[in-house]
Amino acid sequence: MNQSPGSAEPLIRNISDTACWAAIYRARETDRPDALFRDPFARRLAGTRGEQIADTIPYGNKNVWSWVTRTYLFDQFITEQVREGVDMVINLAAGLDARPYRMALPSSLQWVEVDLPEILTYKEEILAGEKPVCALERVRLDLSNVSARRELFDKLGRKAKRVLIISEGFLTYLAPDEVGALAKDLAAPSSFQRWVLDMGSPGLLKMLQKRIGSQLSQAGAPFKFGPPEGPEFFTPFGWKPIDVRSLFKTASKLKRLPFFLHLMSYLPESKGPQGSKLWSGICLFAKR
Repeated sequence: MNQSPGSAEPLIRNISDTACWAAIYRARETDRPDALFRDPFARRLAGTRGEQIADTIPYGNKNVWSWVTRTYLFDQFITEQVREGVDMVINLAAGLDARPYRMALPSSLQWVEVDLPEILTYKEEILAGEKPVCALERVRLDLSNVSARRELFDKLGRKAKRVLIISEGFLTYLAPDEVGALAKDLAAPSSFQRWVLDMGSPGLLKMLQKRIGSQLSQAGAPFKFGPPEGPEFFTPFGWKPIDVRSLFKTASKLKRLPFFLHLMSYLPESKGPQGSKLWSGICLFAKR
């Protein structure tokens, strides 16, 4: 997945390359003495391509706080849900996530990674000498294949009593009707009880499309999902939001915001749909 010297191909070739981009920010956070989490595998997983992408797109480096806070909040939700009795975690579009190796998880926990074959094979090669802390399974699947994903969800749903779905950095690349169809499919198995996802407002979607949309569109991975309804978008599809945590407010508490943004964080955040505001959050949903 690393770019060869003299290559004329775009730096971000496809959606899988965005996983290298995300991994480099986990690596840089890990290097900090006051790191919010430690991911000792992130730098190897990011490779030279992750470094190149991060250094070529200035917007990402200026907003490292958002990448780091997203990872932190997902970690928090996963830890809380496992403590409450989740016996399986299904990571949709798992990318280069290394949580089954780096988090303190019970050995009995079933962890299932679902993603495209190429990226999972790449990750297996990088982590070949490492041992996961829980029962890890990888499923090579294009999640746009509706019949195949329904079959997988049904199969996994019968192997556990209380399942947590996580989809970090995934839904933003799907159109609203695709997100709705996926949400409906995830609501079908009775054991699929909780879902953690990240999402942004229409205002944030528009800003991201303007700032970095061209590079991602060239890679066939444009930003598409930023519903005006906010987390309530998922209600008709069988899911209700039960805990919504703002990236901005959390980053402020964690002292990860630049000074001028930290000052802005003292302003109250409105509830409900955020419209044109630059809002993003990590949301925990329960089956309705």
